[in-house]
Amino acid sequence: MGAQRPMLNYGLTLLTVAFLFSCGNPANPPPPKWTAENPSASSGQVAATKPKPAPAKPQPGTTSSLDALRRGESADGGPLKDIQFNFDSAALSESARATLKANADWLKSNPAARVQIEGHCDERGAAEYNMALGAKRAQAAQDYLATLGIAANRMSTVSYGEEIPLCKEQNESCWAKNRRARFVVSESKPTS
Repeated sequence: MGAQRPMLNYGLTLLTVAFLFSCGNPANPPPPKWTAENPSASSGQVAATKPKPAPAKPQPGTTSSLDALRRGESADGGPLKDIQFNFDSAALSESARATLKANADWLKSNPAARVQIEGHCDERGAAEYNMALGAKRAQAAQDYLATLGIAANRMSTVSYGEEIPLCKEQNESCWAKNRRARFVVSESKPTS
């Protein structure tokens, strides 16, 4: 058995070398062949590569707060307006209901649009508590939109708790801005 081990190693080395030679040299690939997609190959010219277009900048309101935060941008704007909440509450005020009615009207006139409802909180309270409160705020907005005739399969919710504030000052005016539900619009994916 001891003499077979060097022979096995030698055999594996030969197989490895043969494999590498059969793969060719990636530094010097063969010249391109003429095809309908690459008509310039017969003349020996390298087909000009088109520069890739820059990714389209998302329209306001079509990017989640988390995506905007990752890019270092502000996440405000869009066709649907945010609603605000009172401290430590997920109850909809009359002004929030009026805003949701206007948002529902827009969604009805844009039936291909889907909406993700983000729940946000101010920084006061434990992080876990604020995540739960943000979820309740997003759910309250979704439930009200459903009563206004927006199909449930067009809506989803997410909570960011206190993690993505609009304002970072330590005062009531700033905290009030952070207690919100934000609406991110996207197009429906076609069904196959």
